Amino acid sequence: MTIERLGPVDPVQRYSQADKTKASKSNPQNDSVAFSDEAKLKAEMLRVSEQVQQAPDVRLDRIEEVRRKLEDPDYINDRVVEHVAEQIMDMFNL
Repeated sequence: MTIERLGPVDPVQRYSQADKTKASKSNPQNDSVAFSDEAKLKAEMLRVSEQVQQAPDVRLDRIEEVRRKLEDPDYINDRVVEHVAEQIMDMFNL
C-alpha cells in the first residue's frame, strides 16, 4: 500500500515552514512618558520630605545668634519684652 500526495502542496513541507512575522516598515517613533500633575506633586512632596528628614533638628546658627543677643545688656529692654509678650499672647489667643 502506498500513499500518494493528494495535491500540489506537500503537507510535510507546509508544517516545516514557520510563519515569519513581518517587520514594521513604518517609521520608528521615539518612546515618551507623560507624568500627571498628581504624580509630579507627589514626587515634589517626596523630595521635600526627604530634605526635611535630612535637615538637622537644631539650627546652630540661630542658637548662636540668640546667645549673642542675650549676652548684650542693651538687647533686653522694654521694647523687646513687650514684643515677646505680645507674641505669647497672640499664640494663646489672649
